[in-house]
Amino acid sequence: MKTKIFILVILFILFSLFTGEAYAFEKSSGSSAMLAKAGEINSEDNRVKTLRSFFEYYNSPLSSYAQVFIDRADEYNLDWRLVAAISGVESTFGLEIPYGTYNAWGWGIYGNNVTYFKSWEDGITTISKGLRENYIDRWGATNIYEIGAIYAASPTWAVRVESFMERIGSFVLLDPQDSLSISL
Repeated sequence: MKTKIFILVILFILFSLFTGEAYAFEKSSGSSAMLAKAGEINSEDNRVKTLRSFFEYYNSPLSSYAQVFIDRADEYNLDWRLVAAISGVESTFGLEIPYGTYNAWGWGIYGNNVTYFKSWEDGITTISKGLRENYIDRWGATNIYEIGAIYAASPTWAVRVESFMERIGSFVLLDPQDSLSISL
């Protein structure tokens, strides 16, 4: 019997993680308990923590800017992993950039042309806004492959960005500090 309960608990946790439909109990006055989607309670905190931990794993100078990535993604209605993933493909998360550019995205870098940003935050903001306005709104790109056809010369660019997006999204599952202990 304990084995069946354990399996059901594990299946519920896995279902919650992969569908994003995790639930938490919330007390309210006049009622014993209400169900609320966990994503509505702490989703931003979890995204920031996940992204920061992911960047730290790669020893990235972008780790201190995880909140900025999330804020700009929300502001410009982008997948929260997109701009970070592009930095992975273009510069190993900011580790390999032209000196003093704060340009981890290869934005406007071709031949002898190099685009400089004032700071990491300026770069994150410019890239997020540029993706929304120039690629999605103006050119009608609806996915990373359509963005990649315009953004990059490499035919493998979109696949590599998508791979980093998946790694970022699943990173919380690989971080034992964030895992819930299960004891029955």
